[in-house]
Parts: sequence; structure tokens; C-alpha cells
Amino acid sequence: MAIVALEKTITLALSVRDRHASATWYGDMLGFALLYHADEAGWSEVQTLTEGVTLGFGEQAEPAPGNTVPVFGVADIASARAALENAGVRFDGATEVIEGMVATATFYDPDDNALMLAQDLTGGA
Repeated sequence: MAIVALEKTITLALSVRDRHASATWYGDMLGFALLYHADEAGWSEVQTLTEGVTLGFGEQAEPAPGNTVPVFGVADIASARAALENAGVRFDGATEVIEGMVATATFYDPDDNALMLAQDLTGGA
């Protein structure tokens, strides 16, 4: 049995130079629909054609292509994080909270691949 109960969603976080341009490109080239731009957080998301899978664009002055971070949705980030930490999983700093939007926590697999947990705080999901 798994230590954490994941939701049936995943967001793949991509490092980009211009979120708005990236959202347009993914829409024009692949037919992905814009979900939102969160300018205050430097973040945008598009819905892929696969149910439950979105792409998130994190704006960086110098993007790091190839560093995609899978972001797994959870209902309760505090309990999911505690369960993983109790199992010896290493996290990178504190849980980040953007009030009214999302709480995220980055952790690592045994090969140091970054993964992330995210709890939706919008009240809509």
C-alpha cells in the first residue's frame, strides 16, 4: 500500500522564459487550452489533451530546459509530506504556500530527481 494517496492529476512543471508566449505556443502547436495566468506567482497552466494532465510554466530569466518536475496533486499536503518524511524521503525546504492558490513541497527520489506535491487551495477542485 502506498504511503501517500495521490489524486488523479499531474502537472508537469516546465522552466520557460515567457509564460504567456509558451502558453500561446502550446495552444497553437498542440491544441492545449489555457487554464490561467497567475502573474503574481510567475506561473501559468495549460490543459493537455490527456485528462488530469496539465503543463505548468514557471517563468525564469534563464530557463533550465530538461528539468521537468512532475507535480502530484494531494488533498492534504501536510499529512502527505509528514508520511513521506517519516519514511525517510528528503524534502527541499519548507512547504511553499500561495494563499488562495496552492501549497507545494519539493522532494527527491533516491536518484535526486525532483518531484513535487501540490494541494489546490482555490476551493474549486
